[in-house]
Amino acid sequence: MKIDWAALASVFGVSLVVTVALVGLFTLGIVALSKLSAPADGTTPAASGGTAALARTGAYAAFAACVAAVAYGIYLIVA
Repeated sequence: MKIDWAALASVFGVSLVVTVALVGLFTLGIVALSKLSAPADGTTPAASGGTAALARTGAYAAFAACVAAVAYGIYLIVA
């Protein structure tokens, strides 16, 4: 049995980069949604008005990109 170490390293590198990118993208979505939550002391939320809409849109876009990347990965595995 012969192992192609260059191909193995290439797959490892791409997997590592994509994993870190997806986790970072998901984290950005979580951070954007956390800007919308009200503080525990009952004061006004951290984001209001246009800022809240921008944070919500950014969060949904980040989550949609994560879903698209996972769906594409599943497509590559199945096809």
